[in-house]
Amino acid sequence: MLNRIFGLETEYGLLVHQDRPDHSPAWFAHKLRDHIFNVQRRGLLDLHHRGHDEPPGNGGFLTNAGRMYLDMGHLEYASPECNSLTDVVASDRAGDLVLQQAIDDLGWTDDLSLIKNNIDHETDATFGSHENYLVTRRFPFTRRGLGPLVTFLVTRQIFTGSGRVGSASPQDAWIQVDRLIVPRAALGHGSDRAPLPYQISQRADHIVNDFFEWVQQNRAIVNTRDEPLADPNQYRRIHLLLGDSNMAEYATALKLGTTGLVLQLIEEGHAPRDLDLNEPVESLQEISQDQDRQWLVQLQSGKTISAIDIQEQFLAAAQTHCRGQDEETDWVLNQWEAVLRDLRGDYTRLVGRIDWASKLWLLESYREAEQAGWQDPMLKSLDLEYHNLNQEKSLYYGLLEEGRVPRLITDSAVTIAADHAPKNTRAFGRGELVKHLLAGGSPSEPDEPRPDERFFPAYVINWSIFQVRGRAPFPMPDPFKTYVQDVRSHLQGVIPDPLSHQ
Repeated sequence: MLNRIFGLETEYGLLVHQDRPDHSPAWFAHKLRDHIFNVQRRGLLDLHHRGHDEPPGNGGFLTNAGRMYLDMGHLEYASPECNSLTDVVASDRAGDLVLQQAIDDLGWTDDLSLIKNNIDHETDATFGSHENYLVTRRFPFTRRGLGPLVTFLVTRQIFTGSGRVGSASPQDAWIQVDRLIVPRAALGHGSDRAPLPYQISQRADHIVNDFFEWVQQNRAIVNTRDEPLADPNQYRRIHLLLGDSNMAEYATALKLGTTGLVLQLIEEGHAPRDLDLNEPVESLQEISQDQDRQWLVQLQSGKTISAIDIQEQFLAAAQTHCRGQDEETDWVLNQWEAVLRDLRGDYTRLVGRIDWASKLWLLESYREAEQAGWQDPMLKSLDLEYHNLNQEKSLYYGLLEEGRVPRLITDSAVTIAADHAPKNTRAFGRGELVKHLLAGGSPSEPDEPRPDERFFPAYVINWSIFQVRGRAPFPMPDPFKTYVQDVRSHLQGVIPDPLSHQ
């Protein structure tokens, strides 16, 4: 899409299918990481500290220029920089493929499942799906300037949500009151209400602020950390953590595509006006939990309006100012319009395209067949199975096999994206760097005995800069530039061909 770099970060849940497992989920996560880097040699583990919680060997860059690492015991995958929706969908799916192949290679297919969702039904823990969008440094990154973005993000869940059975328990749900974050239960919210059967978003219960810098305990609609991972004089990175992980390729593309267009509208001064929400955090949760799916919110003006009406105003502005600029933009506009139209009717029209609707249809089909109530514990199990990466077990992939799910990419595109970076962004140059170092016999673990020093340079690799021993640091500040020829020239002679010394 026009002048946009996209990226996704996905944290995975891990289920051990053993009554009395010998090892913890974190142990399995470590072993999967080690297998990917040490045995499959899909990438290079970091040799340096990336932070107090990321010691050497915690993770590293893959040959596709994305990152695989551990975050608080969870496996997390960050896609490479992508300049198109098809690339980011393929790169996102590539992370799923790499992890499932590692499970299969280790013979753990029947014992272990990786779940691409955002909640643990047993503990009420949440884990994230983070979105990244590159904008110019001129972007109006102020409370007033970000008002339209907040309104859009709060209401977009009607087509981006992944759905969940139930809700966070009152002691684990928080709310903002006069700039303070307090337990919802302390205000009596939810403590005496009936259990919630189903809601359209997994993350909504866990978002407690409209703006905040950090991501732990005070999760915000818009993260304000200024870490561009690019030339800070030209770019800013919009980092979002309120969204759900999507299984449907269509939902992933629509989520990123519509958000990218709204950012463009804000940059160009064309965003709809007078739509600021009165209470964004409460509106986020109320929309998600609305069992009648009316999705009404109150604006600061006092007006009550539906989320669909708000989305249609953003759509109209994008159709006026963005249509025709490129093929992907027109696809997003057409599908955005179609989804909003279908949301006004029977939700089953959205099965296969929108995750919350697909999951709800599957759960309702089970309830009807089994004459089960919403308190049936099997529903939470089915909820998780929708997100299983194992295509033989996943309810989402069952819908795909039945022909109910539209595809945006092919399986071969996902396979290619698992090993190769997109060729039109900075990721291409970084991918060449990783492949070059792997070919030279570099160790996969920081404490592994090193081969002959002639064949192994130390390295430090980050998103926007790298350095190998014997060479000056190599900055890559422009995410739109591939740097591939520059990287190849920079690495000439860094690693002699081992065959020439035999």
